[in-house]
Amino acid sequence: MTHRVLIVGYGSIGQRHLSIVRESSPHSDIRVLRRKPGDTAAGADGCFSSLDDALAFAPQVAIIANPASFHVPVALALARQGCHLLVEKPLSDTPEGVSELLTAAEECGIVLQVAYNLRFSPSLRDFRQRVQSGRIGRVLSIRCETGQHLETWRPGADYRQGVSACRELGGGVLLELSHELDYLRWIFGDIDWVGAWMGRQSALEINVEDTAHLLLGVRNHRAAVNACGPVASLSLDFLRRDPTRRCIAIGEVGSLAWDGIAGSVRVCGGGSSAEFEVLSEHPPVRDETYREQWRHFLSSIENKSSPLVGGRDGLAVLELVKAAWQSMELEGARVRLNQNEGMVAGRG
Repeated sequence: MTHRVLIVGYGSIGQRHLSIVRESSPHSDIRVLRRKPGDTAAGADGCFSSLDDALAFAPQVAIIANPASFHVPVALALARQGCHLLVEKPLSDTPEGVSELLTAAEECGIVLQVAYNLRFSPSLRDFRQRVQSGRIGRVLSIRCETGQHLETWRPGADYRQGVSACRELGGGVLLELSHELDYLRWIFGDIDWVGAWMGRQSALEINVEDTAHLLLGVRNHRAAVNACGPVASLSLDFLRRDPTRRCIAIGEVGSLAWDGIAGSVRVCGGGSSAEFEVLSEHPPVRDETYREQWRHFLSSIENKSSPLVGGRDGLAVLELVKAAWQSMELEGARVRLNQNEGMVAGRG
């Protein structure tokens, strides 16, 4: 099924995908679509500099790893040719045009998977299972944060030239760290409303926001009568010198904590002790989640099944990002999400 593979884009994430595909499919014909004629790609069987040439190659699967603002046009052309797609996160930099891509994928019967690879983290999966099994009772509140100083993201590279630093390429902390928006939906449920503040607080030479603070109203059908569902607070930044990725769920009978850097899940069960107890530890292994993501993608193609992270999940994240920016423009007013009626802004 993977005799002809196309990788679109050859930045750091494209190179990572190429390495993983070559490792798992050593005899596949792997080509890379790059911007400039004459560019090469270590480990690939060749490069294209035009989309027409890439389409003539007739790839069976493609990994879309160019800047987010260019995802949809390339993915749409490949989808209409019957090519299965693994699209790097975020699915795009805006919801506009995404529905057309999703429709094309459905009509052509292809798998469209969005690369929110944290869903394949063993520790995050364990955290989700324990939350949903009722380990801490009904969830009342959620605290979530992630951050790392942008200069340390890709050692040896100039952060000012990267996608993360450039609005035109789909950068900014909200899109670049949208993993958190995806896994909050996956673990706790759909989001009803968003309130947000975002801005640039550092001296980083970027034209995007480096900090975002969001409040998210989670839809929860288990809420008590006259009680609201849980509210999640989410903080994202390009500032921290201490890399951080964690989430704490506060429930009726205890608190459950996930540390994505350590790969641990801990619980504080209440009672006379206020100490957290380690439930499990899965220290992250480099590229582990990317390999599992690739295997899942191939399995979905082979079994003709829906992927764990589908196109509509990717669109839902983009709708949340759009709502956050609308809230910012409204000085933090809540923006409600309604799949049937669009977004509605309101106070309170």
